[in-house]
Amino acid sequence: MVKVNENYLKLPGSYLFSEVARRIAAYSQANPQAKIIKLSIGDVTRPLVPAVIQAMHAAVEEMGTFEGFHGYGPEQGYPFLREAIAQHDYASRGVTVKPEEVFVSDGAKSDCGNIGDIFGVDNVVAVCDPVYPVYVDTNAMAGRAGDFQEELGKWNKLIYMPCVESNGFTPEPPKERADLIYLCYPNNPTGAMATREQLQAWVDYANANGSVILYDSAYEAFITGEDIPHTIFEIEGARTCAIEFRSYSKTAGFTGNRCAYTVVPMELERGGVKLNSLWNRRQCTKFNGVPYVIQRGAAAIYTPEGKEQTRQSIAYYQKNAQVIREGLTSAGMTCFGGTNAPYIWLKTPKGMGSWDFFDLVLDKANVATTPGAGFGPSGEGYVRLTAFGDADATREAVERVKAIV
Repeated sequence: MVKVNENYLKLPGSYLFSEVARRIAAYSQANPQAKIIKLSIGDVTRPLVPAVIQAMHAAVEEMGTFEGFHGYGPEQGYPFLREAIAQHDYASRGVTVKPEEVFVSDGAKSDCGNIGDIFGVDNVVAVCDPVYPVYVDTNAMAGRAGDFQEELGKWNKLIYMPCVESNGFTPEPPKERADLIYLCYPNNPTGAMATREQLQAWVDYANANGSVILYDSAYEAFITGEDIPHTIFEIEGARTCAIEFRSYSKTAGFTGNRCAYTVVPMELERGGVKLNSLWNRRQCTKFNGVPYVIQRGAAAIYTPEGKEQTRQSIAYYQKNAQVIREGLTSAGMTCFGGTNAPYIWLKTPKGMGSWDFFDLVLDKANVATTPGAGFGPSGEGYVRLTAFGDADATREAVERVKAIV
């Protein structure tokens, strides 16, 4: 008889964002008159910028000719996009990244989950708590997480590093040894940032212990602080211990187009093997590459027009974050994030449970949030709010919440 991967059977409930969507849909069905404003799932709402549209139109026309038709492309990404990434996202900041170290993909979520393919199942994994669920769930699926402890809301083989108000939602390296370390800055869900000194401590720890930092920088475009690193590779020693994930989903509205990339430095070796070559082997076997038309659209982001148009879209969401943060703070609520990140980490009033607050706000204000408990034990007592909505709807949502708290 066929045997299933029993690690899947250990996963608790459903995926967080699927559960949030299910509950919103159920409430809408029971209350068809309710006009729900979603500050929950972080999907973008602004259209693709003109430079991207023009480039994609031109690529479609190209695909309709014998001379310009493209079939299977390179699994690692077309050279024109890999070179643009190396130049504009890294060299422009004084950071050296070679085009052959860049792997274009269909999403940072995919890469953060799939990167585990090149690591053994007996590695010890450390995650921040609260944590983006994909880091935990994909390691559980692979068998690295052990068993789920329902009473604690934790997996018994993972190292959970509490990110709480007392440490500014940014933990220090653990005392025990961790092999794979997931870091996300700007952070999802707390919106916290790590300083250069804090990241240096992580890099030093990883190099001293032979660990690998898996650095999710999907929200880098929202950084406004001049002294905040935009990439882990700004930190001395990072090229021998870190892999970085980036995405165009929130940077340029590509959630529906799927394009991102991962940087694996040539200097990064473990067990005498270059991880760049392992990731290349994995991608060549399991991935056929991002469509040519999409990659042409992504490359247009780096043109002068594309940069300015994309900057305006990001500024739109940054303004939404400001409206949420300042509006709820003025009502006496405690908010974190929303300055260098598109997420606001809202403390629930009077110690209310995060799912209870989710239900309350959905029912009384018709505003949807994401319960912090879904991100891990340290997320209890908070909800995440997203700035990726319509400006008018965001302002109305803030007023609705203020009215009930």
